[in-house]
Amino acid sequence: MSLVVVGSVAYDGIETPHGKRERILGGACTYIALSASYFTRTGIVAVVGDDFAEEDRKWLIEKGIDLAGLEKAPGKTFFWSGVYSDDMNDRTTLRTDLNVFADFDPKLPSEYKLRPYLFLGNIQPELQRRVQQQMNGVRFVGGDTMNYWINGTRDELLAAIRHWDFLLINDSEARMLSGEQNLRRAAKAILDMGPNTLVIKRGEHGAMLFRNDTLFMVPGYLLEDVFDPTGAGDCFAGGFVGYLAERGFDLRNGHFDVHELHRAVIYGSVMGSFCCERFGAERFRDLTRQEIDQRFEEFRKFTAF
Repeated sequence: MSLVVVGSVAYDGIETPHGKRERILGGACTYIALSASYFTRTGIVAVVGDDFAEEDRKWLIEKGIDLAGLEKAPGKTFFWSGVYSDDMNDRTTLRTDLNVFADFDPKLPSEYKLRPYLFLGNIQPELQRRVQQQMNGVRFVGGDTMNYWINGTRDELLAAIRHWDFLLINDSEARMLSGEQNLRRAAKAILDMGPNTLVIKRGEHGAMLFRNDTLFMVPGYLLEDVFDPTGAGDCFAGGFVGYLAERGFDLRNGHFDVHELHRAVIYGSVMGSFCCERFGAERFRDLTRQEIDQRFEEFRKFTAF
């Protein structure tokens, strides 16, 4: 195992124009790990309640995900529900029950602390910082955040990302964090905060990778039907960091090809697109690496000129 993912494992209630699911496996950590598992051995650090189904545990194990860091606590698993608009660009949150996730204190198994790759999901910045401090010899670390932490715990967030190699956020979060409306100026301000690599996710409009020495942009993959965009951004993250872990990417020692970062963005976009084809994480039940690589080649063809 080379990648450790820290975040939430949850159950979601989802309604889109294509249908409704009352309770389906979700959570950022789940999506990231499932996506990354196609590229590298992945272990998760999360907490679930007494109601976490054994069939879901078995499915994650069957996908090659290490659950040594999955804690079970008395109570119920984190639950979220929401409804998407007809064009899928807006959603209304109906319910957020943190349950056992409210007291989440990440505990890393000793074998996880030696792993070279770390993705810190959307949790309290102070927890993200403390997890990173437990890792010995990590060669590529980063994660994401959200408007709640940007507005409410800005100092803690800045202290955490100062030591990250990469940050993945969406365009509105980039503007909020930087105070700049122009994305190029926003990216420059964020890179000055510590991360040497920034990926700005723009949903159906694609993604942008910024470094001081490069700018790379990729469009979104055009699907005929978007069944459910829940988790697409997390699957992007899993594809991005999973591919780099598979390639043995070592940015800190300078042994890397910047084009590997570009390809990682493509793989992130590919994984995000597959996620949208069914409800929740259901597409990953039968998705194959061959399908992933085929869609990667489609990206190569329709962006070549």
